[in-house]
Amino acid sequence: MKEIEEKEEANLVKQDKLVRTKNERVPRLSDLTMRPVFAGRKTQGNLESHTNGLRFISTRGEIVDIMYANVKHAIFQPCENEIMVLIHFHLKNPIMVGKKKQQDIQFFTEVIDASQAVDAGKRSMYDPDEMDDEQRERQLKKRLNEAFKDFARKVEGVARKNGYSLEFDIPYRDLSFIGNPHKEMVSIQPTLNCLCNLTETPFFVVDLSDIDHVHFERVTFMSKAFDMVLVNKDFTKQPFRIDMIANEEKDSIQEWLTDMEISYTEGPMNLNWKQIMSHVLGDDRFYMDTEEDEVTAKEAGWEFLRMFGRDEADDEEGSEEESGYSEVSEKESEEDADSADEDFDTDEDDESEFDGDEDLEEQGMDWEDMEREAAADDRRKKRDGEEDVRPAKRKRRR
Repeated sequence: MKEIEEKEEANLVKQDKLVRTKNERVPRLSDLTMRPVFAGRKTQGNLESHTNGLRFISTRGEIVDIMYANVKHAIFQPCENEIMVLIHFHLKNPIMVGKKKQQDIQFFTEVIDASQAVDAGKRSMYDPDEMDDEQRERQLKKRLNEAFKDFARKVEGVARKNGYSLEFDIPYRDLSFIGNPHKEMVSIQPTLNCLCNLTETPFFVVDLSDIDHVHFERVTFMSKAFDMVLVNKDFTKQPFRIDMIANEEKDSIQEWLTDMEISYTEGPMNLNWKQIMSHVLGDDRFYMDTEEDEVTAKEAGWEFLRMFGRDEADDEEGSEEESGYSEVSEKESEEDADSADEDFDTDEDDESEFDGDEDLEEQGMDWEDMEREAAADDRRKKRDGEEDVRPAKRKRRR
């Protein structure tokens, strides 16, 4: 265990020691829970703001110091639909919490116990106790939100007073969407500087200043969801991913990216980003629209991502057109064959009639002979008919 701890500490950036504020009252939040926890146990305690940083002291005497200079992003998330109100610190360099390095430290207070929130759904909406509980919960939310907001404002003042720049962001709830950054669906919310999920663990915090480009995968008319890939400006790092975002969210996300001046592309398929980043890393003229000869044109920057999957789509359209053409051709050929058969049949009929006349001529009969023979046949039939209708003679009596 000691070797593991030494390995974790090997690459840590050394932090300044906390300078505690004396002779004046320090801003403080009490009865907080910290995440991540010490040694797998729930960690509760108080958070104080001092001259050059914040100090958390747990009820068991454990201490975590966060220097103002090491805070990259500070976020205050008030409680609205969640069960907690929190402040979150995304650090420039990781620090040790227990025996592990951590880059995200969070302090929160639950407004209502999660199990109590589930049980509350079983009560009647007209239950007087339920109505009292809801009223108390609203009051508690309001009081805690004001306490955390006031603490964040005071921390900003202490940091500014001592020459540090520290401001708390608040998530834009109207731009939030549901997606899967790790292994479960969570609410993703943008702030002024980040894209984050702070309610569930593991935390998801992406610094927008580190993002070079965003690509939307699986964007088709048939799919109900798409994936979002955030490409880091450091091409040696693999992109961040948020999967399974509902199609209805795409327009609002793209509008937000436009406002943040972040470029984006979209395509119908999932891409091999390890291979793409390797290719981009080795292309010295990636952002230029010509090859090394400065004459041959090429796609500049991330525009080449638009081409992935387009060839396949064109091939499918082409095959559909060809199949349609072949069907028309087959129909036309069948119609031609039918008309040819009809012509052939009529020709045969004509030929058979002509052959009949020739047979008559070969037998030596002309039209006059044929008429005489027909008249004789008529007289013969008439005579036979009269004999059939003539009454029989009666026998004489003796």
